[in-house]
Amino acid sequence: MELSDRTLVKNIGAILAQNGQTLSVAESCTGGLIGMLLTSEPGSSEWFAGGVIAYADRIKTDLLGVPIEMIQKFGSVSNEVVTAMASGIRSLTGTDYSLSVSGIAGPTGGTPEKPVGTVCMAVDSDGSCTTVMKHFSHSHSHPHPREVVRKASASYLLEMLYSRLREDGK
Repeated sequence: MELSDRTLVKNIGAILAQNGQTLSVAESCTGGLIGMLLTSEPGSSEWFAGGVIAYADRIKTDLLGVPIEMIQKFGSVSNEVVTAMASGIRSLTGTDYSLSVSGIAGPTGGTPEKPVGTVCMAVDSDGSCTTVMKHFSHSHSHPHPREVVRKASASYLLEMLYSRLREDGK
């Protein structure tokens, strides 16, 4: 059952607040969309510490501590890099949970191995990081094909976090 982003954020916030836990984000292709969705919830300052829009590789390396060799070996859009981004933002902010995302929103930039719509996402908490690489298809006829990929990525990552919080609460 898919929940709306607003309901997801409300549920995520309720769980984090109830457990006295906090969240941070490191976003690349979503450009702050996840942070915007999280801060749209009244009272989010109780559980959302903040985030970084690490669009350029230099920000990923300098601010989040992603090794440049990792980016060179696996590419910015890789499970290895989003794992390092999630760990970096969690370390930087001291939060209990963190999210990270890096992808190719298009319409250009894709390769045969990683076509437009390829997105890597991570949910990190103490000692455990879950990553996924997804491909979100989009239509070039859509008036804003980048937005389709960005919105799908944000929604999917919020679903991942919600599932993780529910699992951790068992």
